[in-house]
Amino acid sequence: MLLEAGEAAWCAAIRLELWPGTRDARERSILVQYQSIVTDLPITQGVWAHAIELAERARSKGMSCPYPDLLIHACARVNRVELLHRDKHFDQLASL
Repeated sequence: MLLEAGEAAWCAAIRLELWPGTRDARERSILVQYQSIVTDLPITQGVWAHAIELAERARSKGMSCPYPDLLIHACARVNRVELLHRDKHFDQLASL
């Protein structure tokens, strides 16, 4: 598992998507613990620029993706990390 191997990473957009989904103190405690062990990828100006470029390319192909997904995908690309997911939007973005 990536967490156990110390190879997991996330960015602020992922944390923002996860926090509202926590149902109780135990789940919040797990996210707090993850914050101390998971690598935090920065959302730099380069990431923002790439997300905007992705949004424009997606729109030109008739695709509509939520902005957090654009930002997460851009962050993974700019930082050259593999994005593990279960979301059709990331599959669409990978095709651009």
